[in-house]
Amino acid sequence: MFTGLVDDVGTVTSVSESDAGLELRLSCGYADLQPGESIALNGACLTVRECGDGWFTVAAVITTLGRTTVAEWKSGRRVNLERAMRADGRLGGHIVQGHVDGVGIVDDVERAGDALLLNLALPPGLAETVVPHGSVTIDGVSLTVNDIRGDRLQLSLIDYTLHHTTLGGLGAGSRVHVETDVIGKYVRRIIAPHLNQ
Repeated sequence: MFTGLVDDVGTVTSVSESDAGLELRLSCGYADLQPGESIALNGACLTVRECGDGWFTVAAVITTLGRTTVAEWKSGRRVNLERAMRADGRLGGHIVQGHVDGVGIVDDVERAGDALLLNLALPPGLAETVVPHGSVTIDGVSLTVNDIRGDRLQLSLIDYTLHHTTLGGLGAGSRVHVETDVIGKYVRRIIAPHLNQ
């Protein structure tokens, strides 16, 4: 489990194909990763294969490649990183599984006083599990929904987020990982048999 509080921004240094899937090597600020631990890359939970001081490798299988933008990543790509939450850790964001629901597309970005408003088109079906002022994960970052209209979300990005994640580099047409709130998914699943009766 993750919280959506990014604790490092890594850089893809190489991409190659292997029997394990698409293998990526990243540089990072971590010195104590362990093989087998979970790590979120732009919100996609992957497993550390090999690691050392300041680097690690992961492999993305076909299922991951079909639900994310990972297949598009090239050397030099910056990605938000978060290590799995410890059981005794502080839940500062919200419950994030690292299971990307789909890829959203940024409509536009606009300045509003001290914040940056990000307007985003969601993949079909995801808006049903999103509520105004609820939580959503965009490229691994826990954010609060500012507004929702149909399948369009508006998110407000504060200065800290812009400087400590990759979200400050987003613009119209950017493709981002979206994970909606797991609580909303459970509620939707429970009530689904009772709808349209």
